[in-house]
Parts: sequence; C-alpha cells; structure tokens
Amino acid sequence: MAATAAIILSLPAAHAAPADKKAEREALKTALLDVLQRTPLKASRVGISIQSLDDSSVVFSQNPDDLLNPASNVKLVTSAAALATLGPEFRYETEFLVDTELPLDGKVKTLYVRGKGDPSMTTERLYGVVSELMHAGLREVQDIIVDDSWFDPERTPPGYDQEESDRAYMAPTGAVSLNWNATAIYLRPGTAQGAKGSVEMEPSSDFFVVENNLTTGGRLARRVGVASKPFGDKQKIIVKGQVSAEQGVVSVWKKIDSPPMYFGYTLKEMLKTRGIKVKGKVKQGLAPTRAKLVHVAQSDTFDLILKRLNKLSNNFVAETLLKTMGAEVKGTPGSFQKGIEVVESFLEREVGIPPGSYVMKNGSGLNDSNRFSATQMTRILRYMYQRFPLAPEYLSSVGIAGKDGTLKYRFEGSEAVGRLRAKTGTLENVSALSGYVQATGGELFVFSMMVNDYPGRSGPVVQGLDALGAAVAATGSSLGPSRAVAALSDSARPGSELAAVASRIKTYMELGKQRDQRNISFLRTAWRSERDPAVRAVLADSLYQSNPSDYLGARTLLDSYSASGDVYGRLRAVARELSVDVPGVGSMVELAAGGNAEALSRVVELAGASRGDGPAETELAQALGEVARTAPEELVGALREAGNGERDVAVSLLARGLVQVGDADHPFWKSLRKQLGASDPALVTFVRNLDATLSQKVAEQKAPRAPDSVEVSGPGSAVPVGPGTSRTAETRPGG
Repeated sequence: MAATAAIILSLPAAHAAPADKKAEREALKTALLDVLQRTPLKASRVGISIQSLDDSSVVFSQNPDDLLNPASNVKLVTSAAALATLGPEFRYETEFLVDTELPLDGKVKTLYVRGKGDPSMTTERLYGVVSELMHAGLREVQDIIVDDSWFDPERTPPGYDQEESDRAYMAPTGAVSLNWNATAIYLRPGTAQGAKGSVEMEPSSDFFVVENNLTTGGRLARRVGVASKPFGDKQKIIVKGQVSAEQGVVSVWKKIDSPPMYFGYTLKEMLKTRGIKVKGKVKQGLAPTRAKLVHVAQSDTFDLILKRLNKLSNNFVAETLLKTMGAEVKGTPGSFQKGIEVVESFLEREVGIPPGSYVMKNGSGLNDSNRFSATQMTRILRYMYQRFPLAPEYLSSVGIAGKDGTLKYRFEGSEAVGRLRAKTGTLENVSALSGYVQATGGELFVFSMMVNDYPGRSGPVVQGLDALGAAVAATGSSLGPSRAVAALSDSARPGSELAAVASRIKTYMELGKQRDQRNISFLRTAWRSERDPAVRAVLADSLYQSNPSDYLGARTLLDSYSASGDVYGRLRAVARELSVDVPGVGSMVELAAGGNAEALSRVVELAGASRGDGPAETELAQALGEVARTAPEELVGALREAGNGERDVAVSLLARGLVQVGDADHPFWKSLRKQLGASDPALVTFVRNLDATLSQKVAEQKAPRAPDSVEVSGPGSAVPVGPGTSRTAETRPGG
C-alpha cells in the first residue's frame, strides 16, 4: 500500500485581525523608535528598512534610501548573484594532468595542476587527491607546474589597498588556491623559561622560510608578534616575542601572497609523504592543450561554499566568486571587473536595481569601498526569498541567531533565537545586519539595518541592532516588542555585594585558566544568561582563554569588555578582593599584541581608566611596553584615534613600559622612524609629535626625582593632533 508523502515548506500562521495587526505594528514602531533614540544609535547615521513578506507592506523605515557602507552585508549581494548565475548545482574543478598517457612505470616529466578557482580546496582534500594520483599509478615526477591562468593576475580587489595587513581575512584570490590562501602557525614554548620556542607550519613545506625569535616566558608572558611577507616565490614567516610554558601552544593564521606556489609546494610535500618522488621544482606556467587528464578534483556543492561565505563571513570566498562569475559569463581570465559587471547585470535585469544607484567595488564589503541603501538590500533579500529554486540554498547560507555563524553568540534570551537568519557586517565605525525573521505571531519579515559613523566602540551598537531584531521577532507575542527590547538590553543590572560577585568571578576565572574546550558550552550558556556586566566580561574572557583561536570567542571578549566603571572599575575592585591580576586585561593585551585594532584601542582606553590606581597603572605600563614591541605601527594608530585624555595617560604609561624594558633598540623607536617617511603628512605630523612627547617622558622617567616631585600628565602634555589626522578605516575579520 503506497503512502502519500507531503512536504510542508511553511505553515501559514493564524493571521491577526486587522485591528490586532494595526496594534502590533504600532507597538513594534514604538519599540524600534525607543531603541533608535538611545546613544550611540541616535548619534549615528542609520538606515533601516523592515518589510512584511506576507503582505509586502513596509513596516518600518528610517533613512531607507540613504547610501551607506554595508560592510560584509555586501556578501549577500555577491552570493545572490553567484547563486542565480552559476546555479545551486555548480561545482568547481581542479585538473591534474601529465604530458602523455601515464606510463606503466609511473614516471612523468611534468605534473600539471590547472585550477578554475575552487575556494574550498583544503589540506585534507588535497591529501585525498594525492592518494588518487598514487593509486592511478603515479610514482615519480620531475617538475610540478601550476596553471593559474583561469583568473587574471590581480590578486586583491579595490578596497583591500586601504589596509596594509597580513591577516588571514586579507588573503588574495587565485585560480589555484589552498586553505583559503592562509596558513596556520603554531607557536610552542620551550622546555624551560628563557628557552627558545618552536614554530610549526600547517601545512608544512619548503614554501615557508621561518625566522624564529620566539622565547619562553613566565605565566603572563604571551606577547607574540607574527608577520607573513613575500620572499621571492616563497613566504617568509617572522616570529618574535614570548609564549608561556603554562599556556601551551599558540596558533595564529596569516595570509600567504602567492597562491599557486603555496599550492604547488604543499602538493610536492604531500606527494613525497605518499612515496611519490619529486626530483625537480615547483613552477608557475600553462598546462598544454595536449596534456592528458589523470584526475579531476571536484569541489563541495555550492550550498556548502555559500555557507562558508555567509555564515563565517569569508572575504576570500566572496572575491573568488566574483572572479568565477566573470570567467564563466564573460570569458577567461576571470577578473574583479568582469565579476562586478555580472553582478550589476543581475541586479538590473532580475532584481530591478539600476546601475549607478549604488556603488560596488568588491565582493566582500571590505573597507570603505561600497554603498547600498537599506531599501536595496531588502529588495535583494525579498527577490531571493521568492525565487524558489534558489531560496533554500540562499536562506540556509546565513547565520541563525543564537545558533551558528557570526550570530552564534547574539540574541540569546530573546524571541529571535532560531527565528532570525541574517548576515552581519562589521568594519570600524560600521555595523550592519540584514536578513529574515519569522515573528512569534507567525508573520515573516525581511529587514536591513546599517549603522555608520557611530561614536565609541562597537559593542553598544551591536546591542542596539540586536534589540531592533529582537523587537521584530517578538511581534505578536505575549511579551511584546518593548518588553523584548528591555529584556535583551538589560545588561547593566548591578551585581550583589562585592564578595558574592568576587566569588562567582573566581569560579569562572578558574574555568578559563583550565584552557579546556570542553568548558565552552557551559561558559557560553552562563555568558548568555548573565546580566551583571563585570561577571559577563569575565565569562567572555574565559570563553576566549578556552579557545584563543576561535574568532567568535575573541569577538565576544571585545564586545563584553570595556573601560567603564561597571566593568573595568569593578573588576579592579574584585582583583583587590581576590589578590589577583585584573581579570581580562591579560587576554585583551594578548589580542592587542597580535595587532588586533579594536583590542589596541581598548588597551589605550584601559590605560586612561587606570589613572590614579597604582597597581593598574603598573600593569598597563608593562602591557603597553610589550604591545609596542610586537605591534608598533598598530599601537601608533590606536593612540592616534584616542581622545586626548586617554592618549596622554597611555603615552605616559608607555614611557614607563619602555623604560622598564630597558631596550635601547626597542622596535617601537624603529617603527616611529619608519613612519616619519610615510606619504600621509598628517600621520607624519602625529608621529613626530608622539616621538617628541614620548622621548621627553622617557627622559623624565629615567631622571632622578626629588622626594616631592610628581609626574606631570595633565591635558597640557597630550600629544597634539591637528585637523585631518583621523586614521583610514581599518577592518576586523568576521562580518
């Protein structure tokens, strides 16, 4: 007997009566306006468009047609065009060829690799390919030639030039790529304090030339600087600083500069591990048309590629998709410009957004290169929702509130968890969120919210966007939008007596010290439910310590930890109560020492907030001295952005830190001299003033003091900053 199967794509909710719906909409509008009246959203440029997918009505808007920087929300545009252009069934292919048919003895003159842009090739997959080549009979190779000609030679699109960085999110494109064109660097402490540490590359090959200046320090000695630079056809990795024997192995991801050579050298190493001899060199070149195919490696399905793009906000995948569209539609070699033309055609012909009404220069949204309006973003989202053959893959590619992707740690405790799917966007002074949400009452909405030029740090802005999303999700619920907003925003509730708070903090600190990833689930749950801001900051610190390599853990720490009195001020009091270092400072300094721009700004803020607290000043002085060693240029940028008061205290503490280090050849002085030759005259002026002020303060620190002398660090000694000295926007990974 045959059974009848039914696939239910969506269950229509019981729609509210017109009067009830009108009341719900008014309640939602009231809640949204309340959030927008708060600082810092009130002091920012905000564009919002919220539309019902049930009846097409515009539920709420504010400056919906203003062109704003959408940051990584641009990936929604790129992925929509790629899915519509290439189709859900699209797969990339990487070909492995030889000059003639593979001989019986398995010895060939040349093994060719011809790529077509696969952004999902990893070390693990490549090892599988090598196994296939071995089983096909390959035994000996003279040379390996990598054919990268499917794309043009331009590695990075417009916008990337605004930032000089070797971070993994700046990875270049390539028709033959591996591991998202980034490499993992593992730093291992030596056997005793003062011993030389070890540097291990993953994947390991002759492509890397390692300069190891790593030493082993004490308990709080994790101050590491890692740089990745082109070195001929290879990559030079420069490591300096200290790792702690107690903290164990540290891992860092950095971009590489030559994708085809990275792939080729890794392939060579893997062939050798499988017993296949490689007697010659790795080269770039063209595979001849007569070459015979030995193996074709197909990529993951397109839905998995889109998930990596949108859920994890992968810049490399976004830019690769641009070039892929260019090559597939406009012909090889694929280029960024061809890809943009394909996107423009998609937006005009299918979505109805004409060229010239927006600005799109790259596919990832990196830096200050793109402009879209909230209305345009919701129009794209609505179009993709209504196009059934594409909708499942598109909707499943974005993060789910409170569940995964870049929304994994957001919206907890609100109706949005599991109901809201969206793409985040994060740049300096830019935060965005666009996607879909099904309200508790059953109605479906599409929304886009973009905030530009906000004052201060990003945490309160992100909290504001989450409050807006939570309000929409609560529409039709018994809680209501306003109460949902209040529940999500209530993070400033004071804790109980100091001793009780200190006891809780001590427990969470002990869990963080274990550095055990098995604690993460518990810590995450505790962080989501905790409302005391100081305890919440310590939980975020323990999350980060449990897995320092997890970007989302670092993001949570940066969003939870502030220099305010209810966080840093109370944690200093807790530190005195427990006779420990101030919780969280070490992790923030650790991130800053690695060059994280937001962490550097936070350390400068902490320096300003430490004024008058002797132990805190001493801790920050030491920290700034170490940060100046491993991230000197980034520290200058943070000082340049800081307010006069914070900068003045930070420079005074930095002088103390430099004196304590006692290194006349400290890298910070070399960095200042280098930046005096910069092309930006405002930067040169700032650096010159900083050099003079810092030199004076160092001299004062070294000079013998009279018994009644005091250090002068008032407003008059601040490093002067003239007009036009604001730093170019510098992005952070993750979207």
